[in-house]
Amino acid sequence: MKTAIVIGAGVAGLAAAIRLRVKGYGVQVFESNAFVGGKLHAFTDAGFRFDAGPSLFTLPQYVDDLFLCAGKNPRHYFNYSREAVVCHYFWPDGSFYSMPANEADFVRTASAFFNESAVTLEAYLKRNAFKYERTAPLFVERSLHKLSSFTDVATLKGIAAIPKLDLFGSLHALNTATFSNPKLVQLFNRYATYNGSSPYKTPGIMSMIPHLEMALGTYFPEGGMASISQSMYALATELGVEFHLNTSVDRLLHEGKAVRGVLTNQKEHPADVVVCNRDVFSAYRTLLPDVAAPEKILQQERSSSGIIFYWGIKQTFKQLHLHNIFFSESYEQEFHALFEEKTMPTDLTVYVNISSKLNPDDAPAGCENWFVMVNAPADVGQDWDMLIGQTRKLLIEKLSKALHCSVDELIVSEQVLEPRTIERKTASYGGSLYGTASNSRYAAFLRHPNFSKQFNNLYFCGGSVHPGGGIPLCLQSARIVADMIETPVG
Repeated sequence: MKTAIVIGAGVAGLAAAIRLRVKGYGVQVFESNAFVGGKLHAFTDAGFRFDAGPSLFTLPQYVDDLFLCAGKNPRHYFNYSREAVVCHYFWPDGSFYSMPANEADFVRTASAFFNESAVTLEAYLKRNAFKYERTAPLFVERSLHKLSSFTDVATLKGIAAIPKLDLFGSLHALNTATFSNPKLVQLFNRYATYNGSSPYKTPGIMSMIPHLEMALGTYFPEGGMASISQSMYALATELGVEFHLNTSVDRLLHEGKAVRGVLTNQKEHPADVVVCNRDVFSAYRTLLPDVAAPEKILQQERSSSGIIFYWGIKQTFKQLHLHNIFFSESYEQEFHALFEEKTMPTDLTVYVNISSKLNPDDAPAGCENWFVMVNAPADVGQDWDMLIGQTRKLLIEKLSKALHCSVDELIVSEQVLEPRTIERKTASYGGSLYGTASNSRYAAFLRHPNFSKQFNNLYFCGGSVHPGGGIPLCLQSARIVADMIETPVG
């Protein structure tokens, strides 16, 4: 039996392991942490359960497909429900908008709330859908670094649509040209943060991101977000994938044009194929220190990071939902601080996720589990202890004012995740959450490919390589990799 080694048990690593096992490989996964899932894991504190990382779930069919390709019924492992509300939005002036997931309801309510033309809103959503449908076959579903990806009909249609994809102006420019209400502009500008970018720099094509939420749906997994990775782990184990937790890979072993395995704690593990789910910057610096690295790719601008406070709150709030956004007064100043000054803004946009709204067991009776996140720059040596203290004070003031209570007095448990600990726990260089930023129209083409140009049996998956960060794209990166690897003969 041919063998494959997967480095890292993040979502992409788990998906790659499953797909390679289905292809007939003997698969081993090496993970430095004591748990699987990478950023997508959970923990408990003082009776509160928290999903540690991603909190938004879209395109669940990508998860289902892993079970289907293994001949399994996804519903025997993993279940989810579609949400009726996308998010609750709060502005500094006290105004509030509950965004419905149904597009027709959104057009009707947004037209009234923001005083925008329903025709304009419908046209914007239709254009977003067009962008997604024309570009997903190339940018999401296959390698951008293989000539064969550019020769089929779907790709040619995408190329022909370039003049309509808003590639040459920023997302903010597109939104301000489309809408007159600055609050609606800010709402749609927010989608740049889904890949760790700035709406003032990322191209207008990124307006297709809300199409995923509003047309294709947002979902809540039974048992919380970590159930995604846990169900994948259960499937992989059932298929015979062998996991080595608490085991760091120290070096990739290579000879000529091939890698021949990995080194862990002075022990060699041979393999016919190696798939790396580690951040590509870290992979070259630590696993391949004797190989010429693609410096142009590695030196690209990093995506944003985040500071996350996990708070156990001894009260419930009827005005809050699963997803909540409290906007800053000036989005432009906020992103200037993040991407130009590389520091924390003095006026913050705050995201609050409360899974106990839909899964009451995640918090004690009469309480809520708050995942409170603010965007942060990647770590370049800032005084994080000072910035975290300053940020905590600012966001407590902001939330207390918006919710008309003293939030600080309601916190009964607290954990913090920030750029330094993100890097330490996940090997994400600088603590960036999405690898490189998408602050350029060429960003998609400048991401590291899913294969090595130096070694013919080394592949890369995960958020730091094509097609990008976030659960759906990480899952797609694993599928792209598996499709590149030949099925063993015999």
